[in-house]
Amino acid sequence: MSWSARFPEPIALPDGGKLVTLKDAGAYITKLPKKTEATTAWQAAAHVLIQAADHGGPIEFARLGMSRALFPKDETIYRSVKKDAVWRNRHKPVRDR
Repeated sequence: MSWSARFPEPIALPDGGKLVTLKDAGAYITKLPKKTEATTAWQAAAHVLIQAADHGGPIEFARLGMSRALFPKDETIYRSVKKDAVWRNRHKPVRDR
């Protein structure tokens, strides 16, 4: 695989941009401030990115690494089905509706 390989789905950035290729993700990491780039999450993202681009590693791991670094655990990136009133009632059996 090469740095021009595309992610299965583009990665949405907090500022509204998108990362489409491995090269885009690598450029994004290198533009980060050194203090941010040195964090564990970003180091792991860079590692799996290099593994995917240079050594034929799974591109999905690179996508997941970037997503985890962009959206740390304390930030919600999805809503729970159990807490969302719109979806909560759809899981009841038909006989109970």
